[in-house]
Amino acid sequence: MSLYEKMERAMDQRDAALYAEVLHPDFTFVRHQSGTEMSRDQMVEMLNMMMSNDKVVILDSRCIYENDDVLVEHSLMDFPDGSREAVMGVHVKKDGLIFRTETGATLIEKGE
Repeated sequence: MSLYEKMERAMDQRDAALYAEVLHPDFTFVRHQSGTEMSRDQMVEMLNMMMSNDKVVILDSRCIYENDDVLVEHSLMDFPDGSREAVMGVHVKKDGLIFRTETGATLIEKGE
């Protein structure tokens, strides 16, 4: 099973612990909003908050490309404040796990 399939299953099941299994111990997440970095533990905390909130919805998720070194995915995300973003995630792999993630997002008006 590919890492994308494992991530997708975790998101479908809203299971942050399952998602955390694909993250390298030295994982780093770069926030698209600020460029600041989050550790693996901080990412897992954010995943727990997102997955426990029914107003965070991921739509039209798809894998653009995946090989042994990188995974590129795209989705639409709805947030509790009513906003929707088109999100591109680029995940660098190391030791068969996701080592570094950077995202880019475009705000989309609801109803477009």
